[in-house]
This record gives sequence, C-alpha cells and structure tokens, in this order.
Amino acid sequence: MSVSETTAPAASRWPDLLRRVAGGIVTLAITVLGLLLVTFVIGRVVPIDPVLSIVGERATQEQYEAARQALGLDAPLWQQFYIYVRDALHGDLGTSIRSQQPVLTEIARRFPATLELATLGTILGVILGVPAGVLAATKPGSIADQVVRLVGLVGYSMPVFWLGLIGLLVFYGKLDWVGGPGRLDASYEMMLEFTLTRYTGAILIDSALNGAWDMFANAVTHIILPAGLLGYVSMAYVSRMTRSFMLGELSQEYITTARVKGMPEWRVIWVHAMRNVSVPLITVVALSYAYLLEGSVLTETIFAWPGLGSYITDALFAADMPAVLGGTVVVGVVFVTLNMVSDIVYRLVDPRART
Repeated sequence: MSVSETTAPAASRWPDLLRRVAGGIVTLAITVLGLLLVTFVIGRVVPIDPVLSIVGERATQEQYEAARQALGLDAPLWQQFYIYVRDALHGDLGTSIRSQQPVLTEIARRFPATLELATLGTILGVILGVPAGVLAATKPGSIADQVVRLVGLVGYSMPVFWLGLIGLLVFYGKLDWVGGPGRLDASYEMMLEFTLTRYTGAILIDSALNGAWDMFANAVTHIILPAGLLGYVSMAYVSRMTRSFMLGELSQEYITTARVKGMPEWRVIWVHAMRNVSVPLITVVALSYAYLLEGSVLTETIFAWPGLGSYITDALFAADMPAVLGGTVVVGVVFVTLNMVSDIVYRLVDPRART
C-alpha cells in the first residue's frame, strides 16, 4: 500500500469535520432563532403590560397610545417578531424599565462576575471530581468508593440554597473564616469603582493585573465559599460520570493486556484508560460549566453576588420584562454555544468521531 493511499483517509476526515462544524453553526442559528421565538411569545403572554410599566398608571390614554406606538406594539405580531429578531442580531435586547439603560450594557457589566464564579467552581469541580471518580472506579465496592458515591449523592441532590445558607452560617457567621456576601468589602468596593483599572470585569484578574494584592486577598475570601459550593455541585456530577466512564474502560481488553505485560498500574489508569475517558469527559465538563453559568441564580441571590443570575432575579421581581427576557436570551446563547464548542473539541480529540 502506498503512502498516498494511507494518508488519503486521514486527509478526508478534515473536510468532513468542517462540514460537521458548519452544520453545528446552522444548528446553533436555528436554536437561537427558536429561543428568540420562545422569549418573544413569553413577553407577549405574561400578564404584565410593558407600556403601563413605562408610562405609569396615571398616564392619559393619549400618552399610553403614543408609548405603545413607540414600542411597535401596534404592529402585527409577525412584524413585531421580525423587529425583535433584527434588533437582537444587532445587539439590541431592549431597554431596562428600571434603569432606562440598554439591557445588553447591563448584562455586559454583570456577566463577568458570573463567569468568574462559574469558572472557578468548574475548575474546583474538575480538580476534585476526576481523581475522586478514578479512585472510586479503581476500588469498586471499597470504603473509598462508598464515600465518593455518598459525597456525590449529597452534592447532586441537596438544594443549593440550603447548602449556601448553611455555609454562610458556619464559615462566615460562626467561624469567620470567609468574607460575607458580595464580591468585596465596602472599602474595597470604593477602590474598585474609582481607582482600579478594569480589564476583564473579573476582580481576581483585574486586581492582580493592577498589583492590588490586598484587594485580591479580600476578593478570595469572598469568592471561596460560593465558588466552593458550585465546585461541590460540579464535583458531584464530574466524579459520578468519571467513575462510570473509568469502570467501562478498565474492563476493556487493552487494559488487561497492558497489565499482563507488567505495565505499572498508575500508567495503565492515568495514561491508557484516562486517554479514552477524557474524550467523553469533555462533554461532561462543558455541560457542568454551562449548568453553573445558567443555574447559579440561587447561589448569587444567597451570596448577594452581582452577576447575571441575580440580575435576572431582581428584574423579575421588579416586572422588568426586557431585562428578564434579555438575560434569558444571553443564558440560552451561552448554553448552546458551549454545547457546540464541546462537540467540536470532542471530534478533534477523538478521531473515531470524525469518521
């Protein structure tokens, strides 16, 4: 067999991968369009009059009708939906009723806090969850296995708000080991607002880049508890899936062959088995990350964390539907984008997925 014949199949995989990526982008566009349709319908069926929220209950009928026309609510529904999609594609998610600021501007200011919290939680979940899952899989039925499964079950089933309240009561209220609610103490909040150069919106990164190490230390004391809580939730999911994947790999023939040849056990597990386990784990970690980004509403509310979750919650209580729907669109776009990216990485890492 010639060299060209052997390399031809490998070379043909890349056009196929590109076609799959293009298909993923089309799927993403369709999903986003469906998401916009859902949020548009929600905005029209909820028992909240957006015009009345703007002009107030004491407005005259003429003022009410003028505001209704200005919002385009007098047009047919299909035309309203077209305008809604067009504006969303141009980055216009409406104007907040409470602040009269563009919703996208407020989300851009709040999202880095959620991103920082969810990223740190995911990192903690992976660092702790993967070794715990491997330990449980290599010693099935042992005490270690039972402990890992029990810890995972608790993290997977206990309400997040309850764990957050208990954490605040014990580690902040009683032991005073961590900072209280919020991202910083009040004195550092003033410094953040007026003297710190904002690069990313993530306090840990910005304070380090500015050399404000006292602020960095203060931010760590505040983020460690909510990030640890989200990390625990992520660890429960990651350890459970790692254990399942590893059990399947350790029963394969190539693992038996490696052991018969006298290969060290650590190499069998962490090099050969983990190489195959890491492929499906990519999707698991991506889903966990997406869940923390979209599902940290209760955590942010409990810890007064000024992120996207608390922004949507506050807007919902204030009947600020443009902010609620805009935040929902952003969360949905982030979720489907992470799914698409994880699928692409999955196909790049696993050659079998390209065939």
